[in-house]
Amino acid sequence: MIRYGAVEAGGTKWVCALADTDGKIVATEVVPTTTPDETIPAAVDFFRRHPAPVAVGVATFGPVDLATGHIMATPKPGWSGTDVVTPFREGLGVPVGLDTDVNGAAIGELRYGAGRGLHTLAYMTVGTGIGVGVIVDGRPLHGRTHPEAGHMLVPHDTERDPFAGMCPFHGDCLEGLASGSSMRQRWGRPAQDLEDGEPWELEADYLAKAVHNLASTLSPQAVIIGGGVGGRPGLLDLVRARAAGLAGGYALDTLIFAPGLGNLSGVTGAAELARMALDAT
Repeated sequence: MIRYGAVEAGGTKWVCALADTDGKIVATEVVPTTTPDETIPAAVDFFRRHPAPVAVGVATFGPVDLATGHIMATPKPGWSGTDVVTPFREGLGVPVGLDTDVNGAAIGELRYGAGRGLHTLAYMTVGTGIGVGVIVDGRPLHGRTHPEAGHMLVPHDTERDPFAGMCPFHGDCLEGLASGSSMRQRWGRPAQDLEDGEPWELEADYLAKAVHNLASTLSPQAVIIGGGVGGRPGLLDLVRARAAGLAGGYALDTLIFAPGLGNLSGVTGAAELARMALDAT
């Protein structure tokens, strides 16, 4: 039976999996993200201990150079410049597809999740950081490199929110104001420990501004919001209401969904990257 190999390469863990031709995950294993010399061989070994995949897809944290397969300058210690493609290609002798973790999640949702039947969507993950993957006409968007919409600038009312932002590059960009890391710094507690009220009203405002910007520039049929912070019960209802208000009656009627695949969006999308790599050979 045909199996596609999938790797969702995150900053804290790598989820390695095998998927069948219907996108169903049939085997999985978690490898801690420590050093490249430890993590990558452990991931390759997962596939050697299971029925051989016909191709492998890697959906990785970034930024990543999609042409060379190397992670670029990243705050993750020891990972800048790491080649995340060659070890799988040479170690397993199969084609390897590569994209960002959020583009991978967007692909998974388009194929099997909340985006089924759509052709253009954005997937926003809101967790420790914020990343956005974009699908246009059924394929992930690549320009100079990949989208980095987590670093878009959003209006910052410093009277309401005097927090300066925590992005080391841009201060009060979207990630600097609305990520889980920023919420912890602003409120002094992890996002999951914050009660309803102003913390989540403010969070919804920032995410609604991001949705408005995505709707204005990309015109996606839907924006799917996931991640540990994005999955807060009731948050998307707040975001929908704020986004409708920001549109001001203008035709920015992009739908806002939760992921249909839950926490399997990324690894399911990685399996699709494997399928695409095989089809391209």
